[in-house]
Amino acid sequence: MSVKPEAASALFAGPFALATLSAPEGSAFPALVTADAQVLDLRAAFGDAGLTVRGLLEDWESALARLRALAGDGSHARKPLAEFRVHAPLEPRQVFQSGANYRQHVIDLHVAHRAPGDDRPEAERRAEAAQIMDRRAAEDLPYVFIGLPTSITGPYDDVVLPSWAEKPDWELELAAVIGRPAHRVPVEEALDHVAGYTIANDLTDRATVFRRDMPQIGTDWLRSKNAPGFTPLGPWLVPAESIPDPGDLRLCLKLNGATMQDESTKDMIFDVARMVSYVSQTTRLLPGDLVLTGSPAGNGMHWGRLLRDGDVMEATVTGLGAQRTRCLAEEAS
Repeated sequence: MSVKPEAASALFAGPFALATLSAPEGSAFPALVTADAQVLDLRAAFGDAGLTVRGLLEDWESALARLRALAGDGSHARKPLAEFRVHAPLEPRQVFQSGANYRQHVIDLHVAHRAPGDDRPEAERRAEAAQIMDRRAAEDLPYVFIGLPTSITGPYDDVVLPSWAEKPDWELELAAVIGRPAHRVPVEEALDHVAGYTIANDLTDRATVFRRDMPQIGTDWLRSKNAPGFTPLGPWLVPAESIPDPGDLRLCLKLNGATMQDESTKDMIFDVARMVSYVSQTTRLLPGDLVLTGSPAGNGMHWGRLLRDGDVMEATVTGLGAQRTRCLAEEAS
């Protein structure tokens, strides 16, 4: 699906971003997109016919210097962005997803799931939940699980809702893209390993999150989150240098024009640096890996309104552009 992107003035923060594009009937290629919506094919610029965005991230420090120079050099042939289809900006090796990482969201969940016999006023229960969140931020660890790259789709592609998904839901998230290998990095150095940021909508089938047949095992993230197309990604990979404070970005998701999520990353319990550092304590983060940082309040379960055939989701994050994805019910076989 080819969709005209936003007006040039609102494409993204900074002078340029990376994208993966294709011309009609053409193969996908890594592109430098400038703020005035012009496209430079990086295969030609780097002299590498097999280049990908992830390949650029393998030597990000060197690549970034060249990209800065290319963005300001008008001697290379460029074409209008409107001529191309926009795909997910990259293909990661690993996808790490975070849950319960927005303070207000988790407080709302705590209040909504009142224990039997707990007749205290909502204000009292909300104050208790706030204290728990403050203690968690100070003393506890992020909650992270693993997603599959095969769930990723483009920022303007249709999302097919599987026939078995009874309660498909949206979850708008800020995604950090790794640019340098990271293993056991301290919080203070974690952002040095982030190449840039993009938008992710981490769809979830609420009906399959918990295993009914084996409740003692707990969550089933494979089934609930990893259907093909359940992670619309992009449109752009915006360099970290153009996003000076990832802790002060606004996330907004609209469903059929109605605002459902509208929150700042200031509400995160664990910020991007703590999230990246935490993941790196266990595993080795590699260039191109994604670290999704959780979703704020306002998902479908909160509103009592889940995704269905024909729904259109529009998602924005400050400085990172916008997604527009349409939901289609899976056709009966």
